[in-house]
Amino acid sequence: MRAVLSTKSNFVDPDAAYRLIVETHRGLSDEQSAALDAALVLILSNHIGDLDLLREATALAKRSVVEGQRE
Repeated sequence: MRAVLSTKSNFVDPDAAYRLIVETHRGLSDEQSAALDAALVLILSNHIGDLDLLREATALAKRSVVEGQRE
C-alpha cells in the first residue's frame, strides 16, 4: 500500500517545532543556514525512505515557494 503525504500538523505542539527550527538557525551565516536546511532535508528524506512521497513533497514545496514569490 502506498503511503500518503500528510500535510496537516502531526506535532502535539507545532509552535515548539517551529521555534526549534528557528533556534537551530540562530547565529548561523546565510551560507551555514542554507547548508543546515539542505542537511536537514536529506536526513529527513532518508528517514522517510519513500521516493514517491519525496517527489510529492518536493513538488508541493516548490509550488509553495514559486506561488509565494508571485504575491
